[in-house]
Amino acid sequence: EGLLSRKEELDVGATKVTELIESLDKQKDDAINRTFRGVSAHFKDVFQELCPDGSGELIMKTSADEEEETSTGDKSEVSMFRGVQIQVKFTKNGDNFIMSQLSGGQKALVAMALIFAIQRCDPAPFYLFDELDQALDSTHRAAVAALIQRQASSEENPTQFITSTFRPELVSVAGRCYGISHQNKVSNIHMLTKKDAMSFIANLMNEEEAVME
Repeated sequence: EGLLSRKEELDVGATKVTELIESLDKQKDDAINRTFRGVSAHFKDVFQELCPDGSGELIMKTSADEEEETSTGDKSEVSMFRGVQIQVKFTKNGDNFIMSQLSGGQKALVAMALIFAIQRCDPAPFYLFDELDQALDSTHRAAVAALIQRQASSEENPTQFITSTFRPELVSVAGRCYGISHQNKVSNIHMLTKKDAMSFIANLMNEEEAVME
């Protein structure tokens, strides 16, 4: 009788644990879908800002994409999610591409679009970028600089951006410019005027062009 009573208690406890797990799984499922919808919507907008003639979208990959669902499959299970695929095109009438088909500069642009999309869903107080424009051409560098400037001066969610760069587009919209010197194994930071910063970058680009020639 004691064992039977204990078994009943354990059965009740197991039922409650199962119900809790199902409830948590549903909450995770709802959170994933809610977050994905938000980031996906912002990604479309941000990519359009960075590439006006193109378009981009996020696609949720599920277990149904990998194998046919069985009759007992539960679409609400968190385990159904397999990841997110990105599809973009850079011209109005161009083909859609996935990340593995893109060049280094295109991948960098898509990655930045995703970062900014997440930022709009869950804003952070500041971002630190190290040569984020290094792989971009001048047109896309200008688009990224304009986007950063708009985000930094946003009335709803103003954000500070700290970036290192060797190109003029980001410098032209920067609020403050600093140069880094390295002498005797010691690095020093110097505040620069925008004119001096642009002059430094122009000289650097001229040197690069001379080397390439």
